[in-house]
Amino acid sequence: MNADDITHYSRIIEALIFASAEPVTDRVIRQHMPDDATYDAVMAALHSRYGPESGLDLCRIDDRWAIRTTEDVADHLRSIRESEKPLSRAALETLAIIAYHQPVTRAEIEEIRGVSISRGTMDILLEMGWIRPKGRRRTPGRPVTWGTSHGFLDHFGLTDIHDLPGLEELKKTGLLRQGQTISDVLRSDDDSDDDDADEDQLMLDDMMTDEMENDWEEDQDFPTEDEDEE
Repeated sequence: MNADDITHYSRIIEALIFASAEPVTDRVIRQHMPDDATYDAVMAALHSRYGPESGLDLCRIDDRWAIRTTEDVADHLRSIRESEKPLSRAALETLAIIAYHQPVTRAEIEEIRGVSISRGTMDILLEMGWIRPKGRRRTPGRPVTWGTSHGFLDHFGLTDIHDLPGLEELKKTGLLRQGQTISDVLRSDDDSDDDDADEDQLMLDDMMTDEMENDWEEDQDFPTEDEDEE
């Protein structure tokens, strides 16, 4: 393959990644190339294009690729900020347990936290696209196991789940005291969890209401009962 071919395919892949609303998988990228040798050459060419002098960065997120602004210029672009309601403590704790213990079942999450999980808490994390089912445990009842999604990695700027900070890193930042474990930090009392469960359910209701309003604006019709059940 000559230099002109590499340039041609690198422009195609660059446009594909740039135009995609979500990070693009290796499989999709390879579909636009004649062979694996082309893939390696094109991705190397793309990497060289986004050097230190560029304001954009070609990021690998697990087995996906995305184009993002570099950290040193990102702050200059934040002239408009979206106001988002923060996650409740229950949702954050649940997300942290899933991230560090995945694949993990609902019962295991509840055992680590020491309290039950409301349905709204898990639904919030699913609606945000930060967790996903990862199969069933081969134990009685075949419970569903949960793990983080590619959306989680993308949102928190992680290339791989192994990039999460470990115990020593958390201790250095002051988030963990000497002798503490992540599970110790995630435990909380029952009363506060009841409040968080109610807050998560209200947040989920708000998200569902906004989604229905968007459907009404686009289609001038609300989803039918059949569509809701699907």
